[in-house]
Order: sequence, then C-alpha cells, then structure tokens
Amino acid sequence: MIWWAIPLTLVVFYSARLLTIKLKMPLLNPLLISLFIIVPILLLTNTSYESYLQGSQLLNELLQPAVVALAFPLYEQLHQIRARWKSIITICLIGSLSAMVSGTGIALLLGASPEIAASVLPKSVTTPIAMAVSGSLHGVPAISAICVMFVGVFGAVFGYPILNLLKITTPAARGLSIGSTAHALGTARCAEQDYQEGAYSSLALVICGIITSLAAPFVFPLLLRLFS
Repeated sequence: MIWWAIPLTLVVFYSARLLTIKLKMPLLNPLLISLFIIVPILLLTNTSYESYLQGSQLLNELLQPAVVALAFPLYEQLHQIRARWKSIITICLIGSLSAMVSGTGIALLLGASPEIAASVLPKSVTTPIAMAVSGSLHGVPAISAICVMFVGVFGAVFGYPILNLLKITTPAARGLSIGSTAHALGTARCAEQDYQEGAYSSLALVICGIITSLAAPFVFPLLLRLFS
C-alpha cells in the first residue's frame, strides 16, 4: 500500500477540474485528464495498480454514498417525474434496448466471440450492474468494466456538444438521454450543468440498470441468433 495514493488523486483531480472550469473545453474532462496524469506516474514509479488501489481504498468506499447522494435531486423533482412517468419509462426502455443491441450487434458483426459480445452488452449501465450482468451471460466482467468506463467518459465529454448540436434544450430530455447512455459519469456531468438535468439523469441511471438486468438474459440469445 502506498501512502501518497489519496493525496495524488485529490490534487490531480481537483487541478484538472479547475482547468476544465477555466478553459470550458468538452475534451478536458477531469476524469480523462486524471487518467493521463496518474497512469504515467504509476508507470514511472513502478507502482502496481493493486498497491495504488489499496492506498486509495478510502476514496473507493466513498463511491457508494456518492451514488446514493444522486437521489437527492431526484427527490426534489418527484412531482414532475410522477406526471411524466409513462414517457420516462418508455424512453429508458428504448435507451436500454438500443444500447444493448447496438454494442452487441456491432461486436458480433466484427467477429467477436459470444464471450466478448456478452461483455460489451451492458456497457451503458453503472459498473457493478454491468459486471453482474456480464458474469450471468458468461462474459468477462473486467472487460465490461472497461467498456463502461469508456462509454461513461465518452458521454461525459461529448454528450452535451451532441445535444447542443441537435438543439435539444429540454432538461428532462437532456438528462434522460445522458443518464441512459453514460450512467454515473454522465450523471455527474449533468449535475454540474443543471440541477434538474442531474435529477432526470439519476433516474435514467437507475431505471436503465433495472431494465438491462431483467432484459439481458432474453435479449442476448436473440442477438446471437440474429448476428451469428
């Protein structure tokens, strides 16, 4: 275990966040910048990932309460959610199915094995759910975690530019679209941009996780038949 893991992570992340706020460039995502700084430092100091993970264990333990805290803005928008629950469920259902079909279908068309395809299928839900779904489909949970991270960073970086390009301005639509595709990382980005968008993104994150968990065992065999 290394003692400087937490100080390094905090200094790098908050420095990257200040840089992002100052320059206001979508590509300068704090998580992305932190990766490009911390990984070379670990390589140069010959520090294993396991040692770094043990040293930053306290930060990892704070992830669960941080995710739970996302429910607070959701609670404050409860009256609007009740009025639109049918539309919200429909959007999340379409988003979840689209994410599963697109990723898995492309992987199979490119010649991926069923094991890899199963690992890609839950790419748009939060990491614990993705790893559990992948394992139940005989995929590789570690690959699923990487896919989830990649999709989350991509959504956090390019989600708002794409929505602005398409002239989508409604907070509910923006929040639901990012939450259903870019899970927790996208939701964190929404919470920074707009309180209401963060609430809808949190809702989409939860609903899409449930839908993916329930639908994946039925969707994956169908996709194998269609694309294999």
